[in-house]
Amino acid sequence: MSRIFITGSSEGLGLMAGQLLVEQGHHVVLHARNESRAEDARRALPAAEAVVIGDVSTIAGARRVATEANALGPFNAVIHNVAVGYREPRRIVTEDGLPHLFAINVLAPYVITSVMQRPERLVYLSSGLHHRVSANFGDLLWEERAWDGATAYAESKLYNAMMATAIARRWPDVLSNALEPGWVPTRMGGPSAPDDMDQAHRTQVWLAVSDDPEACMTGAYFYHLDRRAPNPETQDEGLQHRLLAECERLSGIRLPA
Repeated sequence: MSRIFITGSSEGLGLMAGQLLVEQGHHVVLHARNESRAEDARRALPAAEAVVIGDVSTIAGARRVATEANALGPFNAVIHNVAVGYREPRRIVTEDGLPHLFAINVLAPYVITSVMQRPERLVYLSSGLHHRVSANFGDLLWEERAWDGATAYAESKLYNAMMATAIARRWPDVLSNALEPGWVPTRMGGPSAPDDMDQAHRTQVWLAVSDDPEACMTGAYFYHLDRRAPNPETQDEGLQHRLLAECERLSGIRLPA
């Protein structure tokens, strides 16, 4: 029996993963942006141990979520599910001066990973779209390029997979992996998404708790319980180092050695 914290889990795939974990007999702590969404999560999954509330679009908010999760005690696994999609029509800036999409999709998982007590397993949600882009550290925050929400989203998912591999190398005692759930008809994916909704939440649950040898590797990438080759840039140690350095510079938080 494991104890799992899932970010961005008041609805969608995060909530579905929580429901499956509870059905399997595990203890689950959910996360919601505000009290209204937290109440929705409690109604949807009353067996959840707790719901941590916090807006991870800000550095302070992400740190607070990690601190409140720590106060609940150690976790066996953390599933980094929180994200916003590709439909932002313009470059929305947070109070930290960062693009809203980057702040939630990339910096929040970095901050939460850095501040939380180290679990046994880390699971990061990427996307098949990450195969279509390259890292752009010259304009990481979209200050020079004309805004393109789809490309910004795809880049953020590349950085998620890159972060999982970087942390697998940095923390060899932690199983750190990434996955793509498929393009499924969630609120983010839209009603016309063609992939299998019943499979979309199973890989993250498997990576978080399974004793299957395939689920117990680290630095790997998966789709529907199968290992897949990620974008080759995710394996580039120089790019991994650059990503962690940029996240540290922007957040002021160092990932523990």
